[in-house]
Amino acid sequence: MKTIEALQWRYATKKFDDTKILHEDKIEILKKAFNLTATSYGLQPIKLAVVHNKDIQSKLVGFSFNQKQVATSSHVFIICIERKVDKEFIENYFNNVHKIRSTSNEILDPFKNFLIGDFENKSVDKITSWAINQAYLALGTLLTVCATEGIDACPMEGFDPGKYDELLGLDKMNLKSVLVLPVGYRAEDDLFQDLKKVRRPLSDVIIEF
Repeated sequence: MKTIEALQWRYATKKFDDTKILHEDKIEILKKAFNLTATSYGLQPIKLAVVHNKDIQSKLVGFSFNQKQVATSSHVFIICIERKVDKEFIENYFNNVHKIRSTSNEILDPFKNFLIGDFENKSVDKITSWAINQAYLALGTLLTVCATEGIDACPMEGFDPGKYDELLGLDKMNLKSVLVLPVGYRAEDDLFQDLKKVRRPLSDVIIEF
């Protein structure tokens, strides 16, 4: 029930206390949680950009429909996708599997070759859509861990990815920003923290057979 209580406590923070900074231990937990999130095939076509620089955060507000949380939060997490998931990317993944698990290539090669062929037959748009789905999985993981760690967060889709990518140089890293997650601690006068959650009844969202 502690998990449920934490999720009840969580809300999309509208106003952060800009005098409170997350301890590096908390940031490390979130980084590790991001890296441990589930992804399709385990390929991890995602990366996390962490911004902890007030000058940059202030500039990002203008590219975020003037949502002040980007500037007042302790850190801004930006979930990005790889612009290219190709044969080399997939081979690097399987090389890592071999290195960590010592699994023989005889066992790995059939699945590796299947994935290479499968992705070579997919359009760029289809691969991009697939990668974006993985970014949302990571967002869910981060939001849950934030709740259990007592960290406030505000998930955002409302921003200009192109401007973010240009300012942070993400495009030069072959990355595309997809989601933004300011994190920190809520301000005491954020009225939204006291509002009751609005959710459909369990009987409306759970189907049992």
